[in-house]
Amino acid sequence: MPTTPRILALGGSLRRDSFNQKLAAIAAAGARSAGAEVTVISLRDFPLPLFDEDLEKSAGKPEAAVRLKAIFREHHGFIIASPEYNSSLTAALKNAIDWVSRADSEDEPMLSALSGRTAVICSASPGALGGLRGLVHLRSILGNLGITVLPDQIAIGGAYQAFREDGSLTDEKQVARVLGLGSGLARHLGKLLA
Repeated sequence: MPTTPRILALGGSLRRDSFNQKLAAIAAAGARSAGAEVTVISLRDFPLPLFDEDLEKSAGKPEAAVRLKAIFREHHGFIIASPEYNSSLTAALKNAIDWVSRADSEDEPMLSALSGRTAVICSASPGALGGLRGLVHLRSILGNLGITVLPDQIAIGGAYQAFREDGSLTDEKQVARVLGLGSGLARHLGKLLA
């Protein structure tokens, strides 16, 4: 019997009304429509100090990092909607990845909650490029951590006008593309897990 793909969806912003959190939720709906089990989280719910190996050694991994890593470990794939800050990904997203990447013991393989997974990436930004420059860095980081990042990606510019107050996109073609990004990941994982 085939395994149902489990996908984690998140936005890379801590902002309460984050465009990228809304974008992740739309892509998650596409993955669900293709048969995946999807968990949507917000990084706001996992307050983390900046990664510091001295802190990790003296106080242990923060409780929020332990919870976040456990969630990542439970999933086969990721939908990551990343805003662009100064032509790159956010410090919050990079910091979360850094904490999740850490082994909890000498017996645990490095990157055990990340390596071998598959991801799709997308972004929304008020700027004309829609966060595209940040996706270049995110794709590189994820690939170096052993995550297969599928080639399709979406960058939505003019985010203030692109979303309605309820979090939906105003452009139906964009809606179809974002839903397709999520469903494409679900189908890809379904084939891998069959």
